[in-house]
Amino acid sequence: MARIAAVREAVGPGVGIGIDFHGRVHKPLARVLARALEPYRPMFIEEPVLPENNEALREIAQSVSIPIATGERMFSRWDFKNLLKDGYVDIIQPDLSHAGGITECKKILSMAEAFDVAAAPHCPLGPIALAACLQVDATCHNAFIQEQSLGIHYNQGSDLLDYLADKTVFQFDQGFVSIPDGPGLGIEINEDHVRRMAAIGHNWRNPVWRHEDGSVAEW
Repeated sequence: MARIAAVREAVGPGVGIGIDFHGRVHKPLARVLARALEPYRPMFIEEPVLPENNEALREIAQSVSIPIATGERMFSRWDFKNLLKDGYVDIIQPDLSHAGGITECKKILSMAEAFDVAAAPHCPLGPIALAACLQVDATCHNAFIQEQSLGIHYNQGSDLLDYLADKTVFQFDQGFVSIPDGPGLGIEINEDHVRRMAAIGHNWRNPVWRHEDGSVAEW
């Protein structure tokens, strides 16, 4: 709570703050935290419970006025169908790299539009995934924000722009980016850099989070 209070004080009332629970807490604590966060007017809370517990969104939504987002770990329009029918989610977050690509996610977002649900495609990934997301966003009236990982801490030494021949294609201005309008997805990959990085390789693993008693926690 102190962290969110500090962020709100620093940015003022005009900046949206998204808060990712990532399913780390159980339903009762999610409700308590969401109620406590209301004075800071978050843009949304994300995955207040794990997707396998989506039925709990009913109680959380009835307890608070903060918009609820979820969907990065849901993988088809059939996964989203019941979520949308239940009516307790405000923002869906399918990941084009995991949920069937451009065609399937276009269908998911269009289905959500019929339920007056907004979309914020999940994309903490590379430039091809981001370019694909932007193309889908451009065709969906309910897309309202796009996640991206330019310059984020876990990309140190291998940022998205390093893989592009034209690094200006993702030039953000006041929070907005133009839709790439070149051939294909609108980007050109620096294949020499891809080969150099492939020769080095990587061994990325999810961080391991633990509770105070040592048991493994949702990261």
